[in-house]
Formats: sequence, C-alpha cells, structure tokens
Amino acid sequence: MEDKLFSIEGKVALISGGSRGIGFELARGFSRRGAKVIIVGRKKETLDEAAAEIGTETGNPVDTAACDVADTEQIKRTVAEVHQRYGRIDTLLNVAGVTIRKPAEEYTPEEYDFVVNINLRGAFFMAQEVGKRMIAQRSGTQVHVESYNSFAPLTRIMPYAIGKFGMHGMIKALASEWGEYGVRINGIGPGFILTDLNRALWSQPHMKSWAMDHTPLKRFGEVEDMVGTVVFLASEASAFVTGQTVYIDGGLSAGTAWPIDKA
Repeated sequence: MEDKLFSIEGKVALISGGSRGIGFELARGFSRRGAKVIIVGRKKETLDEAAAEIGTETGNPVDTAACDVADTEQIKRTVAEVHQRYGRIDTLLNVAGVTIRKPAEEYTPEEYDFVVNINLRGAFFMAQEVGKRMIAQRSGTQVHVESYNSFAPLTRIMPYAIGKFGMHGMIKALASEWGEYGVRINGIGPGFILTDLNRALWSQPHMKSWAMDHTPLKRFGEVEDMVGTVVFLASEASAFVTGQTVYIDGGLSAGTAWPIDKA
C-alpha cells in the first residue's frame, strides 16, 4: 500500500526562480511527484524552455508566469493570475536570488538595492501575496531558500548575507503570525551546492580544498539534494513543523574542523 504521508500529488506549487539552478530542480522534483507546478522568473523565453524540458521529461505539464520579484505590482498581478487559474495555491517555494561579490566598502547603493530588493524585499512581498490566499483557504505551506550565510556569513557578499539573515527572521515571524490559519512557513539553508553558475568557482583547487575541509560529508551538494527536504516540508509529513530552517549543507553548519588531531 502506497504511503501518502509524503505525497504532494495534485498540490498547486508556485516556484519563484524556477527556470534554473535550485529552483529548476525543485520544479522538476515536484513535477515528477504529480504536483501542478508554475515556475516564475523574469524572462518568459527562459521560463518556457525550462517548462518544456521538465514537462517532456516528467509527462506532467509545467506552467509559467513572467514576473520580476523586485516589482511588487508584478508580484500582485502574477499571484492573482495564478490563483484565478488554479483556484488555490498550496505551496510557495521562494527561490529567486542574486548576489554581487566584492568587499563591503565597495558596494554602491544601486548594487545593494539590487541584491536586497530581490532576495529579501521581493521574497517578503511574494510570501505576503501568496499568504493572503493561504489564509483565506486556511491551509498552505511556504518554503523559503535561505543560505549557509543566514547561519554564518561568508566574506565579500555582505548584501546577500543581510538579505538571507532577514529572510531567516521573516520565516519565524510569518510562522508565528500565520500558524493559527493553518499556514506553515519554513526554510532551507543550502551549503556548498554545485550549480551552473558556480561550478567554475568551486573547481578552483584552493576553493575546493577549503570547502571539503569544512564540509563533514566531504563532497559538494548537488541541486538534487534539495528535493527530498522540500517535499517533506510541503507535505503532511511535516504537519507540525513551522518556523524552522533546515540546513542542507553536508554538516557545514554543525561545527568547524580544526587541525588539533593532525598536530
């Protein structure tokens, strides 16, 4: 007998940043398990390509909605359209994010705003618009993608770290406010996950050596490693879990290795 505890079949899942990287893999993972997936991103052409690839592979059509999450009016329009089309939104996966690498003293106001407006401001207003529908239907789950940086910030990505720390607080605050309506809010904190955007960085010998020294499982994560935890957080298996962040980081946040045993 099939256990439905972890099932997301038939759930309407809205995924921001779903056209590439972690968002794309989560969209594929949810589509494989029978969810009705809508991916959101800024470029319609990229979204259509991603949706076609996932739908062809899984046999479960994927919908798209073009939206810049830095624009609150676009968020309102997109969420309203998706809700009207499907009648409900069961799950929001808030994945969209950007970063700029440079020393803290060199960021311009425009660069700071670009990162924080997408990573935190956009994430909140997406959560808010979807949350209104979830409150009305008295059910729903949201999973927001934080980062290891919300546990311990890395250097030279200060606005990114600020945004992820803010998201960490947002998750707890929304969970506290919306729990009475049956709406659950959680997060995941990826560690060193290989994507098309960072493979060149982590292929550098000194970077790979440093990452392996600090990751107890002694490997990089793959985007596929995100799927199981997010399915759990979106399913009834986690019915009493809210306001939490699960770090999917190979043990990176468990502690820091030091060379005492090598002395």
